[in-house]
Amino acid sequence: MTESLPVMSRRGPLALLHTSPLHVPVFDALRDEDHQGLELRHVVVEELLARARREGPEAVADEVRALLGQAVAEGAGAVLCTCSTIGDVAERAGAGAVPVLRVDRPMAAAAVALGPRVVVLATVESTLEPTVALVEEEARSAGRPVDVRTVLVEGAWALFEAGDIDGSAHVVAAAADAVTDADAIILAQASMTPAQRLAVTSTPVLSSPRLGLAAGAEAARDGRPGRVAHAQ
Repeated sequence: MTESLPVMSRRGPLALLHTSPLHVPVFDALRDEDHQGLELRHVVVEELLARARREGPEAVADEVRALLGQAVAEGAGAVLCTCSTIGDVAERAGAGAVPVLRVDRPMAAAAVALGPRVVVLATVESTLEPTVALVEEEARSAGRPVDVRTVLVEGAWALFEAGDIDGSAHVVAAAADAVTDADAIILAQASMTPAQRLAVTSTPVLSSPRLGLAAGAEAARDGRPGRVAHAQ
């Protein structure tokens, strides 16, 4: 049986578990725009994603659990995992403790609400399966039909890792613009968010940081998972 974190009820800072340091300024900027006064505590462990890509997300479950426990011990009122590859692992590892949320769940719910034809774009292959599973889970929860297709955007992750955020965003945006017959397009990783403003497709393109941070902020304030906010 998997050991869970101790059950606690408190209000406190929102801890964010990242697998790239490039996410830190993104979420800080969103906090400054939408959630002034919210204290964020960033935990960056790049090796989590590298190992999950090599061995599968379950390979990092124990380390994720330990990081969540540390965040709780340091006073976090909620934890938001910003990595889509390990988001499911984080949610399950945090069951019964302070709220532990995956950043892409509100985005998945918003996509399902837009219609049954959902296309998931990812730049890392390990993200595709957990994101599809999440969209299907949200569809079942909402009692809606869903048909999920996936696209792996080749080359974009290498550009992102090299620090070429703009180049990566343009590659992702081009992939989004090439999608046809969809009601919603999901950018499966937080790192893909800059492509949202570059895409010119008429199909709604959804990214996770703003929606996920809103849910995390509510969870940190109220001590329970935040309500899903639908995309505008």
